[in-house]
Amino acid sequence: MSTLQAGDTMGTIQAGGTTRQYIVHVPPGYTGQSPVPLVLDYHPILSNYTFEQSNSGYATKADQEGFIVVFPNGIDNAWNVGPCCTTSRTVDDVGFSRALIQQIEGQVCIDPKRVYAVGYSMGGGMAMKMACDAADIIAAIAPAAFDLMDPSNMWVCQPSRPITVISFRGTADPIVPYNGGPTNPPNGLPVVITFLGAVGTFQKWAEFDQCTGMPTDNSSLGTGCQTYTQCAQGVSVTLCTTQGGMHSTGDPNIAWSMISQYTLP
Repeated sequence: MSTLQAGDTMGTIQAGGTTRQYIVHVPPGYTGQSPVPLVLDYHPILSNYTFEQSNSGYATKADQEGFIVVFPNGIDNAWNVGPCCTTSRTVDDVGFSRALIQQIEGQVCIDPKRVYAVGYSMGGGMAMKMACDAADIIAAIAPAAFDLMDPSNMWVCQPSRPITVISFRGTADPIVPYNGGPTNPPNGLPVVITFLGAVGTFQKWAEFDQCTGMPTDNSSLGTGCQTYTQCAQGVSVTLCTTQGGMHSTGDPNIAWSMISQYTLP
């Protein structure tokens, strides 16, 4: 039975010996009578869950499409991805996310085969982290303004199965360089992050997903979107590039049109 009402509910959960916070957004049309999708929407570095709730556009999209969104809150206004960016390297944000999904499934009627991860900036990195480490429970991801890191950065991504990815990137991003290479995190953590770049990340996901052939223009999604369509288990990999685009959020309309097509096997 559903214990959450339409609107926003603040919640806490014990994870890794720490009290973690989150916001659940339930759309007005939710009845609890049939399973609905769940989207985890991760905030950027130097920010928090209330920022993401107000700025990502997924709460509005949820109201239109009838899915539930949870906005997790990171420790130190960051997520632990590779060598960055929580102060402690022992923060288990994947474990927190797994526990959070389980808790939400006990409060509302969720379709466990349609749980998705999205996020902006380092939140996009956390969405990728979920695909790398929790593809058994995540159906597809839609990160924005972030890329995979060079494996030398202590981020070894090994998805347990092929998984659909749609990424949003801007060519003039001053935080996560579109062409990749070394950069310093904006929170001052004394590490150097070496990104694969937008195209390198696109190709790496295609490699993970055993895609063949070349990516094709996907004008049905929008200008600048390319998709690998011939991938294992029917998944796809998409990169949507905005020429001159900065460190920007993704488009929830485009993202949802893609990820909502996919379910866990």
